[in-house]
Amino acid sequence: MSQIDNLPPLREVIAEHGLRAKKELGQNFLLDLNLTSRIARVAGPLEGVRVIEVGPGPGGLTRALLAEGAREVIAIERDARALPALAQIAEAYPGRLTVISGDAMEMDYRLLAEGPTRIIANLPYNIATPLLTGWLTLDPWPSFFESLTLMFQREVAERICAKPSEDPYGRLGVLAGWRTEARIAFNVGRQAFVPPPNVTSAVVHLVPKAVDDDVTVKDLEHITRAAFGQRRKMVRQSLKAAGVPVEGLLLAAGLRGDERAEELPVAAFLAMARALPGLRNASRASTV
Repeated sequence: MSQIDNLPPLREVIAEHGLRAKKELGQNFLLDLNLTSRIARVAGPLEGVRVIEVGPGPGGLTRALLAEGAREVIAIERDARALPALAQIAEAYPGRLTVISGDAMEMDYRLLAEGPTRIIANLPYNIATPLLTGWLTLDPWPSFFESLTLMFQREVAERICAKPSEDPYGRLGVLAGWRTEARIAFNVGRQAFVPPPNVTSAVVHLVPKAVDDDVTVKDLEHITRAAFGQRRKMVRQSLKAAGVPVEGLLLAAGLRGDERAEELPVAAFLAMARALPGLRNASRASTV
């Protein structure tokens, strides 16, 4: 393992500060600085970029981000035991690391952005999906970040990047496919972590793309919840849960009705979400 700075090896840092990973915090530490540097490079050149990192722990990825040239890293850490280790990194990189002690689920990330901003993190697995969903549903869109480079369990990574007719394709894949270009950059074996998780992990890179502003997150989530709620049934049946005339949804999306949700392209869900308010209003008017 090569050293990327003059700070102690991560195993020494963990031993010095008693940083045994806590399962209840979803912690799995990456100790290989070659690997953390590789994750940092997935996000592209970092010169002049502010990076937001969630769950830095002993700071392996934090150090890589700074060594790769990030203008500044804002690290959000809930575990107070890690703060002294992060303070050592801040001292080694004067003025470039700000540590926020707090709960990542309660942050307004837009307030942390300044200039070009990217989110790069080995996310705690117990909050990874809610965090991602929160970032992808921010409005207005495109949001404050240039990109997201995030570690997930491989199963979750596949759901994020899944395409129609692929087994993992579902609500998360539709959301990510609507608002981003998402790809799996590389897999990370369980032995790379301390302690090793039970599953393979993967680094996902997501870049926001411009989208039509006539579809709301709320309406799209309503449609995908209904469609995938009974994903093995034909959409003519599963879409009944949307609470509006199904024929109107099928017509808007150009569907026959015998398709299954897992077969539909993102554009079909967007078309139904776009039609939903009008169909809902018409349905209400007909009952008056």
